[in-house]
Amino acid sequence: MPRLALYAFTVCALAAAAAVISFVRGSWLVGGVWILLIGVSSNIAWYYIRKTKNDKAARLAGEAAQ
Repeated sequence: MPRLALYAFTVCALAAAAAVISFVRGSWLVGGVWILLIGVSSNIAWYYIRKTKNDKAARLAGEAAQ
């Protein structure tokens, strides 16, 4: 798994913990911001995972064509 995807998943997990803590403390607005950060960081992680997979497939297809 690419390093940037691991970082993004880590941010996603930490943001989820922060959202839970914010909601438990009754801070709905801040909890909502953490939820939005979860969405952004998970999208970034999936982007880098797909990019790595597609780059590997293109490299293998290029090698097979030669």
